[in-house]
Amino acid sequence: MKKMNKILLLFMIALITGCISCKSAVSRMGTDERPTRGNIRIGVDESYRLLAKAEIDAFEAIYTNAEIDPVYASEDSILNLFLNDSVRLMVTSRPLTENEIAYLRQDLIIARTTKIAYDAIAFVVNRDNPDSRIRYNDLRDIFLGRISSWKQMNPESPLNKIKVVFDEAGSGNVRTIMNKFDIDSLPAYCYVTGSHPSVIDYVENDPGSMGIIGVNWISDADDSITHSFLNRVKVMGITSEYFSDSNEYYQPHPAYIADESYPFIREVYMISCETFAGLGGGFIAFVAGDTGQRILLKMGMVPATIPVRLVQITNEY
Repeated sequence: MKKMNKILLLFMIALITGCISCKSAVSRMGTDERPTRGNIRIGVDESYRLLAKAEIDAFEAIYTNAEIDPVYASEDSILNLFLNDSVRLMVTSRPLTENEIAYLRQDLIIARTTKIAYDAIAFVVNRDNPDSRIRYNDLRDIFLGRISSWKQMNPESPLNKIKVVFDEAGSGNVRTIMNKFDIDSLPAYCYVTGSHPSVIDYVENDPGSMGIIGVNWISDADDSITHSFLNRVKVMGITSEYFSDSNEYYQPHPAYIADESYPFIREVYMISCETFAGLGGGFIAFVAGDTGQRILLKMGMVPATIPVRLVQITNEY
């Protein structure tokens, strides 16, 4: 009898534990969430605002019972939201570090990372600036503090001091530059404006400034924001990192991102900490699928999960 009572007690404990676990899962995922329905809050690096909006609009148009609520902020802010379980999914230009992975594992969470695209950062200048092309080594020296004037690169330039403007202090654009040139801090003539549109505003009104933005803000030919930006600033051409003294200059077009001629390329990731088959996983599958990847290509980015065919066009006389 005592043995039967002990077995019954263990069974009841297991049943109660299972119910609590199920209740916790239901409270987290909602009673009706699926990969194509429900509601989810996601974090998006401000650099990818236009990309995320295009993908979300397409996804919600197909899956009308799905609602994706994006939070746009700097890369650092989005990462903090993700690690503190305030968003279940984020779009960023870097994977998690080993320390960040270990932090999540303390709560038995295994983050899943999907590379969705290759993109680039673009350098834009005022339309009155006569120098719309720059050598890679000169650009490097600007961020190393060795070049602070346009006249150092072009003695005939009517402009003097250089002002470099970023979107936000903790953005992926800032991190990309600092990692690229292996620097711990930026020169005193580097500033932040708060957003990509404000970077464009600043460059448009300051002839000596140079802005750094994500390429998806200026590469969608059918987007009104892109048209507006391109009418107000010029996109710089840059020489190859390995042939800085050549006369070949590359702008951040998809072809030059794909063949790595353009020197400021980076990867785009979607990272999820969902512990069930929820809306986040469904959205990632969509973006990594054929429709989502075609949207990325249209926006001037290079898809990571479908092949891209490059065709060289020559004129024969």
